[in-house]
Amino acid sequence: MDSARIEQLRKEWLEEEKIAHIHGWDFSHIHGRYEEEEDLPWEYDEVLNKYRKNDMQLLDFDTGGGEFLLSLEHPYENTAATEGYPPNVELCKERLLPLGIDFKACDDADKIPFENDRFDIYINRHGDFNAAEAARILKKDGVFITEQVGADNDRDLVEFVLPDTPLPFPELKLEIQKKKFEEAGFEIIQAEEAYRPIKFYDVGAFVWFARIIEWEFPGFSVKKCFDKLLEMQEIIDEKGVMEGTIHRYLLVTRKK
Repeated sequence: MDSARIEQLRKEWLEEEKIAHIHGWDFSHIHGRYEEEEDLPWEYDEVLNKYRKNDMQLLDFDTGGGEFLLSLEHPYENTAATEGYPPNVELCKERLLPLGIDFKACDDADKIPFENDRFDIYINRHGDFNAAEAARILKKDGVFITEQVGADNDRDLVEFVLPDTPLPFPELKLEIQKKKFEEAGFEIIQAEEAYRPIKFYDVGAFVWFARIIEWEFPGFSVKKCFDKLLEMQEIIDEKGVMEGTIHRYLLVTRKK
C-alpha cells in the first residue's frame, strides 16, 4: 500500500473517530457499510407479542431513545420506561413523557425506581438487568423477557485490534443467567443462544462502531490501532469484507 493511500485512509478514519457519537440507539451512519443480527433464530418483537397484552403494565428498561418501545404501540397509559445514558434521558423526556408514558431516569438495574409488584411484563433488550430486582417489580406470573449481547460478543474483532483485552461482562452467558433467574424464583419459559456473523465493508465503519461500543473496545483509537486497521483494510481489499462474530441470547422467564 503506497504512502499516499495510507495517509488518505488515516485522514478518513480520524474523521470517523471524530464524529462517532450516537443519538438514541441510531446506527444509521453506518447502514449499508456493516451488517449484524440479520439471521438470529428468533425475532425479539414476535417473542414479546406472544406474551404482551394491551391491558398489561409494561416496563422497558434501558429503552435507548424509546424507538423500539414506541414501535410496539402498547397503550401509553400502561407503559413505563427507564434510561440511564444522559443524552438519551433528555430525548426520552421530550419524546415519551408528553405521550403519557411513565418515564424515569435510571442507570442502576439493581435499584429500579418503581414499586413492588408493579408490572405484568418487563422487557429489556441489550440493557443491564438484575434477576432479584426483576422479581421485586413484577407481579406474580409476571414475565421477564430479554435479548442480550453475550459475553463473547465481537471478541474476534476486539482481539484483532486490541489483543488480550479482558472480557467486560464475563457472566453474560445463557447458562449462568438461567441459574440466576431460577434462584430468584423464576420459571424458565424459553432460552436460546446464537453466534452469528458481523460484517464490515469498510474500515471507517468499524472505526465509528468501535468508538461507540467503547466498553467492548476500551482504549480504542485510530492512532493506537493504526497498524491493525491497515491490516483490516488489506483484508477488505482482498475479500470485500471483514467478518467477526456476535453473541446473543434470549431469555423468557415467569415469576412463580
